Amino acid sequence: MSDTERAKMLRGELYQASDPVLVGARQRARLLWMRFNSSSPENASERLTILMDLLGKVAPGAWIEPPFYCDYGTQIELDEDVFVNFGCVLLDPAPIRIGAQTQLGPYVQLYTADHPREAAARVAGPELARPITIGKRVWIGGGAIVLPGVTIGDDTTIGAGSVVARDIPPGVVAAGNPCTVIRTL
Repeated sequence: MSDTERAKMLRGELYQASDPVLVGARQRARLLWMRFNSSSPENASERLTILMDLLGKVAPGAWIEPPFYCDYGTQIELDEDVFVNFGCVLLDPAPIRIGAQTQLGPYVQLYTADHPREAAARVAGPELARPITIGKRVWIGGGAIVLPGVTIGDDTTIGAGSVVARDIPPGVVAAGNPCTVIRTL
């Protein structure tokens, strides 16, 4: 098989998001998260089944509160006891890995999707993506945005409303736009 747009996407190379295989994968994800978002709160087992169909990994105790939105779902990995609160958006053309016991506040946004900086290259259509890795026991406050390629270390707290554009080390409190370390824990 020749080099597919999906393979290029997963390697972090420029790819065409309009590729029919990728469009189909995004449509599949939308149908699943629409079912998840409209499911009954009393039926936790149905919700968990949908999440397991949608996401690449859902470890025991991991949970997402609807509404929830993603591009593909298959590149999202939730370790044990991860909690994702209401209204989160995880754009996952590249892997998003969230470590055990991490909590995301409401309306947190994780964006692996990226675009060329040069206008002519950007409007030509190809996109690229870079993974996001969030360590264990991290807390990301409501409304925070994590940009492509960022790693957040274990035991770190990210303040509400922060824009995380660079890696954040383990064991710190960081906040702001751009997000910077305020203190070590």
